Amino acid sequence: MNADDGGEYMEERRRNTRTDMEAELLVKRLDGTTGEKVMVHVLDVSKTGIGFQCQEELEKGAVYECLLTLWTKEVIHAFIEVVRVVKKEEEDNQYGGIFIGMTDMDAYRIEVYQTVQEYKH
Repeated sequence: MNADDGGEYMEERRRNTRTDMEAELLVKRLDGTTGEKVMVHVLDVSKTGIGFQCQEELEKGAVYECLLTLWTKEVIHAFIEVVRVVKKEEEDNQYGGIFIGMTDMDAYRIEVYQTVQEYKH
């Protein structure tokens, strides 16, 4: 396992609890010349960020538009900045991103889902 900073393990710096969620994320880069949409597998999500796997190579520091489909089939439209890249040899690369410009209402929807999931466990 390689992290882009050369370390094998990264220090946990998340301020909010992350919750696993079955969802799809459509990503397209804002400053690129193509409007290509890429499917990714969401690993975890919080009201401030998201972890996901993707076959496509995304750039650290780049901002992407995303459409996150929630468990209620509602779609959250937001922007993410890729802040972490972990390159994998045998599987899709893993990425961490922070939400930029997410509305308070959309962040609240994610927080409600987390509360429900914690109650179930």
